[in-house]
Amino acid sequence: MIKILLTRFYFLMASFIIIVSSLFFISANTRPDLIVGNAKSFETPIISKEISLDVYDSLKLEKLGLSRDAYIKAIKGLNYYTKGGKIHNQNIISIVDFSLSSNKKRLFVLDLKNFKLLFNTYVAHGRNSGKDMANDFSNDNSSYKSSLGFYITKDTYEGKHGYSLKLDGQEKGINDNALTRGIVMHSAWYVDESIVRSQGYIGRSQGCPALPSSEYKPIISQIKDGTCLFLYSPNNNYALHSNVLKEDS
Repeated sequence: MIKILLTRFYFLMASFIIIVSSLFFISANTRPDLIVGNAKSFETPIISKEISLDVYDSLKLEKLGLSRDAYIKAIKGLNYYTKGGKIHNQNIISIVDFSLSSNKKRLFVLDLKNFKLLFNTYVAHGRNSGKDMANDFSNDNSSYKSSLGFYITKDTYEGKHGYSLKLDGQEKGINDNALTRGIVMHSAWYVDESIVRSQGYIGRSQGCPALPSSEYKPIISQIKDGTCLFLYSPNNNYALHSNVLKEDS
């Protein structure tokens, strides 16, 4: 009889330990205020405004030159495409802030989950978008202009510029010709601080957000395969026509 009771006791204790361990694991991985993780793991995988601004402020992104307006719009788009099932990794977001001159480090790659600035470097705009400032944009083939808006990063390939990243423009009439235009992220010799020192601004591309040769590989490897890239400008025409920015927060 005593042996039977002991067996039952050990069984109940083991069950209790398993249940407590499971509850601890669940609570540790489902903080209601945070939101970053695999999109498939959350019913509404969004980043709250409070959390997103905590990231912006803690990383002192305003001091580094990233416009608060650019950042807020980028997070809005990230949430929009995450809920739409298009983002495979919402922990990482890349923002190109075209309110800055090309002589500034205007590409920001952020790890929202771990509150880290992964990269902050130079990035080119299209040759017909402007000299040092990008202020003229187009979705047309052979325009040699940059296209604003939201992109989902795709796979990589080896092209004429070496290791390159395909970019899928998500906004109809604004940047959805990116793949057919060959708008990709790649390295370029003219995206370099030495060029800034010699002429006051970096070189320009045919519309691609080209990167420094010294940094393009780790950046592309970090953001490839389903992260959000946002090309921003305080451009009223874009804001008026972007369905993403018109969405309720």
